Amino acid sequence: MSNKILWITAPAMLALGLGLGFWFASTSQTSAPSTISPKKSDILFYRHPMNPEITSPVPAKGEMGMDYTPVYAGDEQMDKAPIGTVKIDGVTTQNIGVRTTKAKEEAMSHTVRAVGRVDYDEQNMVRLHPKIEGWVEDMYVDKTGQWVKKDTQLLNIYSPQLVASQEEYLLALKNNKALEKSPIDTIRKGAEQLLKSSRERLKLFDFPAHQLLELDKTGRVKKNIHIHSPAEGIVMKIGARNGQFVTPQTEIYMIADLRTVWVYANIYEYELPWINEGDLVEMQLVGIPGRIFKGHLAYIYPYAESETRTIKVRLVFDNPELLLKPNMFADLTIHANPQSNEVVIPTEAVIRSGSRNQVFVVRDKGKFEPRLVTLGLESNGKIAVLEGLKAGEEVVTSAQFLIDSESKLREATAKMLESMSSDKQTSSSKMQMPQEITHD
Repeated sequence: MSNKILWITAPAMLALGLGLGFWFASTSQTSAPSTISPKKSDILFYRHPMNPEITSPVPAKGEMGMDYTPVYAGDEQMDKAPIGTVKIDGVTTQNIGVRTTKAKEEAMSHTVRAVGRVDYDEQNMVRLHPKIEGWVEDMYVDKTGQWVKKDTQLLNIYSPQLVASQEEYLLALKNNKALEKSPIDTIRKGAEQLLKSSRERLKLFDFPAHQLLELDKTGRVKKNIHIHSPAEGIVMKIGARNGQFVTPQTEIYMIADLRTVWVYANIYEYELPWINEGDLVEMQLVGIPGRIFKGHLAYIYPYAESETRTIKVRLVFDNPELLLKPNMFADLTIHANPQSNEVVIPTEAVIRSGSRNQVFVVRDKGKFEPRLVTLGLESNGKIAVLEGLKAGEEVVTSAQFLIDSESKLREATAKMLESMSSDKQTSSSKMQMPQEITHD
């Protein structure tokens, strides 16, 4: 009898337990608050799906049967934000890979790299021409590449013109000695003036001082005039040879002092704002491995090359060991002076579209405002912002193109609704205006 009761009551107890479990589970699920959808109490009002100016305090449907859109407390703040502001929830922000950084105020620096060509220092070059006509005799320096000191005797020139000038000088000298004690002042001064002009003529022909002194002592005409080096340097060119007839148009020597050299380089237009005269320059050459030569930027030419659209600059380098030779090519590094402190952001934060440069500024968590900016210099992945942004503001550096698409869509929608609203107000005002009554 007891076994029969047990077999009857056991299924009943099991069914009762299962029923209580399902009831508690359904009660806990219905009582748990939703973390996805906002609370009903957060709804401020309902907005027309096509015209945001039409609102309703209670749920309603539009003319096409579409439900009004609820507006929550957070959406009210979005209405006060600038046009194009985008609000994205945290999960979507993470999924599309939005990264941000803060604008900083710092000094920007830049390094300009270019290829240069070594050349002569034009200030230390001498192109020697004789000031008389004659024939070359007795060349003492007849090889290019020789180093000569200042006043080194280079060659002799026989010039009939110079012989005649010496004879005139000797006659003026004798005449002056004969008349120096004359009681007549005009005659005495005339003899002195003639001697002075004859001596000055010899000097203008570059007649050497030591030959003039010897001419005064001996009173004998010198057949040849000695040509001396006017400066110290290397003989780069010889334009005359022994026995050759030369004139003032003949360049008999070109002498260059290579202890200082110039280097020419071409700078692109976009790098021109960075460089200034006096900037430090480093130079390396393939022919002189392991050496870094230091110089400075001496001059920026005031015109651009028509073919390459580059600007020519001149650099100056000391060359005491004469390792730098004209027409050598070199790799140059110009260290531009740091610019004054500017508001700086990464270049990838800027969206460039035609004449507009725009960034997205983080206004709040998940809220991004489009803002136009005026840009300055760019270097090493950073760019200066002259207007539109302050130091400390946070900007978007990645996925901003996705945000920009949504921003443009919101902006276009807002402008369209604004246009529709203005048209509606215009038509209603026309309806209220009294019409003019005309009588036949």
